[in-house]
Amino acid sequence: MKLFRKPSREPLWRDEFSVFSGEEKYVSRRQFSKFLVLTSLGMFVGNLWILVRSWFSRQPSYPVMAITHVDEVPVRGVKLFQYPTPQEQCILLRTGTDTYVAYSQKCTHLSCAVFYSAATNRLECPCHNGAFSVHDGSPLQGPPRRPLPRVVLTRKGDVLVATGIQLEG
Repeated sequence: MKLFRKPSREPLWRDEFSVFSGEEKYVSRRQFSKFLVLTSLGMFVGNLWILVRSWFSRQPSYPVMAITHVDEVPVRGVKLFQYPTPQEQCILLRTGTDTYVAYSQKCTHLSCAVFYSAATNRLECPCHNGAFSVHDGSPLQGPPRRPLPRVVLTRKGDVLVATGIQLEG
């Protein structure tokens, strides 16, 4: 009778702890090429998805909303209003006898509220000393790089009506 039996297969520890672990760290050219092709294919499909979504995306529609009567705001006067939703604050300025401009009141830097400074005739952001032009909303000083979104105004009789928002340019 034999007391010790020779195992018929390799011990379990040899399967779990490979002796060739140093060689397993290297990637073959075939594996690397396969990885590059699949990654490129994934990026191509992602770009196609973005392109298809942009083709079928609708332009945002804005409500037509009466803002104020033309006589309510004096020359170089200001009126605050909400457009296009009650959560969005806007500022209306009367720059001349028949000229009105309106902008979003959120600074394009960090969304602080801008206010009209009659002394400098510009829109100012108190958070980081940003300033915007009254005439076109372009940044004049400070950290803001983008102009303020402009509210498109039309005049219907004696009423100023907001019809949309022009983001840039």
